[in-house]
Amino acid sequence: ITITQSSSSQSNAPYIVMSSSNLPTKTESSPMKTEEQPSAKKPRKDDDERVAHAARFLYKSPILSVPQAMICNDFTDAESKDRALQQRVRRLHSKLDKGIVNADTLVDVGKEYEDSYTPFANKARDFLTRSTDQFVCVKVCGEKLDEAGFVRLSKREAFGGKLVPGGSYYYTINHSTLVAFTVGAKFKSGNGFKIIGGHTDSPRLMVKPLSKRTASGCVQLGVECYGGGLWYTWFDRDLGISGRVLVRTIDEVTQKEKIEQHIISIHKPIARVSSLCIHLESAEERKAFKVNREDHLSPIIGTQKLLESAVGLQLNQFGEDDDAWKQGQEPALMSLIASKLGIETKQICSFELGLFDCQPASLGGMKDEFLYSARLDNLATVHCALETIMDYSASEDLANDDMISLIACFDHEEIGSNSTQGAGSPVMSEAVERITAALSENSHSRDPETHASAIRKSFIFSVDQAHAVHPNYSGKHEKNHGPKMNAGVVIKTNQNQRYATNGVTGFFARELARRGDVKVPMQEFVVRSDCGCGSTIGPILSANTGIRTVDLGMPQLSMHSCREVMGIADLTHGLNLFKAFFKHFNELDNCMEG
Repeated sequence: ITITQSSSSQSNAPYIVMSSSNLPTKTESSPMKTEEQPSAKKPRKDDDERVAHAARFLYKSPILSVPQAMICNDFTDAESKDRALQQRVRRLHSKLDKGIVNADTLVDVGKEYEDSYTPFANKARDFLTRSTDQFVCVKVCGEKLDEAGFVRLSKREAFGGKLVPGGSYYYTINHSTLVAFTVGAKFKSGNGFKIIGGHTDSPRLMVKPLSKRTASGCVQLGVECYGGGLWYTWFDRDLGISGRVLVRTIDEVTQKEKIEQHIISIHKPIARVSSLCIHLESAEERKAFKVNREDHLSPIIGTQKLLESAVGLQLNQFGEDDDAWKQGQEPALMSLIASKLGIETKQICSFELGLFDCQPASLGGMKDEFLYSARLDNLATVHCALETIMDYSASEDLANDDMISLIACFDHEEIGSNSTQGAGSPVMSEAVERITAALSENSHSRDPETHASAIRKSFIFSVDQAHAVHPNYSGKHEKNHGPKMNAGVVIKTNQNQRYATNGVTGFFARELARRGDVKVPMQEFVVRSDCGCGSTIGPILSANTGIRTVDLGMPQLSMHSCREVMGIADLTHGLNLFKAFFKHFNELDNCMEG
């Protein structure tokens, strides 16, 4: 059976394509009920278009572009969804035959998908390409917040007298952790905080303190692995360099020496970790492809002969400087950094640099339904959180809000969060305490009771990317908890508290998804009982602050690869869920017993 557009349509693409073998006839023995029999679950009214969308998905139409979570959400398992859908498609087919429904009115899924999700995905694509590491990410976020009218605060100065209801503010820690918040117009000290937490760092190759290395006539960089990356994916990539550089200079006013911090990102393929050709590998080596992180990951940046002239240049610029750190750097790298910053090489006194894949983020798949990029874990979350708080700060909802809406994007999640700027630090508890005190009647006093009251009224969305089911390795997922790309935001649960979700906080997430202006499809993830479970900032924040927390994420594949992939619909789902959280949390919390 083929249901197509009417003859008046200009397009030749079928709206629904099904094999007749997929539909039982009235004479066949089938567990499915006939049209004359009452359905086990009555279909919703006026959902012919929804049924058409569902058929395109389940029966692999050439115009497939719709996520499964958009369809048949009133059925709990794949088999019952399939049976019910067949019955409803038959009804739609009958309506088309009788002229009750005009196929011209059915919207093409591909265009609807493009209109609904592609614009926001393109914004994410630009953000991901620009944000080459945690330092650059926080700098990009700061620029966007400045444009949105947020006031930058100094973490070294008291907040008292600087915050007002209805205002929007942000500050950074170590140039790699970001805290941004907006104050509800009706906020009173002791009211709660709505917090979205994520992280800015990703696994990558960091330049060692003494970077100079040579071997076999090649100039290389000494690098150290940061986090738990899939390091074999870094081979044969065009790598740029980015991070933080400390520069010694003279203050124009005081004429005293000062040290400036500069964030740089050099989008030029200056380095490459080349793989060994197949002809020089043994059969065992080809089969294993084992990577020695010390010996095999040092990238080549040039040939020794060509770069020798840079040595003399460096010595001339350093003069009599006997700084051991400088003498341990590759001269060509120092010269490149100085050129990028418009300074002399001798002014560079330290750096914190890492490599990144120069390939920009892009949309892919037959219908551009996927986002291919580095650092999706977890800059996809940072992007959604940033857009949410900027939108909320300019919305009419802020006028009736009596809470603080806050995003906190931490560094060092990939290596355990135990640092001065990680989620294990006092950053989160300090933010709640300082903001609460600054907005109290006596902005210079801190009342423990007021602080405790604010904590108990608060809630955290701990958001980190989730593991989508890989079609080639589907057995790695628990069979009833396999999130799919483009099918909705994932609630992560682990009874051993590797995730902070419990029955109550998980309900909050599902209910907020239902109450939002745009309903958000939700999925569930539990790791297999015979597998280990990763963790997030969720348990760390909930333990350190005492704030209720749920762990969430948008599903993706290739996590911790140099290049990752996720569905673009899930970006919009994440954005809509965050918006629902900021808008509807207080009303939901007020009706929650206890």
